[in-house]
Amino acid sequence: MRHGKKFNHLGRKAAHRKAMLSNMACSLIEHKRINTTVAKAKALKKYVEPLITKAKDDSTHSRRVVFSYLREKETIKELFGTVSSKVGDRPGGYTRIIKTGNRLGDNAEMCMIELVDFNEVYTNGKEIKKTKTRRRKKTTANVEETAAVEETPAVEEAPAVEETPAVEEAQVVEETPTAEAATEEEAPAKEEKKSDDAKDENQDA
Repeated sequence: MRHGKKFNHLGRKAAHRKAMLSNMACSLIEHKRINTTVAKAKALKKYVEPLITKAKDDSTHSRRVVFSYLREKETIKELFGTVSSKVGDRPGGYTRIIKTGNRLGDNAEMCMIELVDFNEVYTNGKEIKKTKTRRRKKTTANVEETAAVEETPAVEEAPAVEETPAVEEAQVVEETPTAEAATEEEAPAKEEKKSDDAKDENQDA
């Protein structure tokens, strides 16, 4: 019967189970991924994730608490150094279980458990930027781009519009004095002809 069985005992006594999970956690932190059975991986997930959360607070007390579970100085150094800086922004869910089929000997269900942030296949080696959940109509960058786009055609069109009337006005201004000058030149010529005709008539008389 399974009365009061809240977790998987994994067929081991308490001391053996704690030692096994501690060794598996050290291997996971050191190598970033290990292959094991699905049952052990699920037990390890519950065991190691609280320790990774504890490692985010790098204090003497946190180091002593984690050391009481892992018992390896090099692993503690790796956990509080590389791992904690890599998973610092992640709110839980530090590990991933990927099933790999059944074992040939006893047909046990096998899997690979790994630290999510150290898998470069899924992330393509690029850091994933956080996306904000707020909905905004326009960001400041978009507003600046649209303003720049709207300003450029106005600057190009303004000289063309101003140039055409200037040319027409210049032509009109140039034409008017020439016409007036011609009329002024014709008027004295006519007067001179009239005076000459009058003189000739006087002489004939």
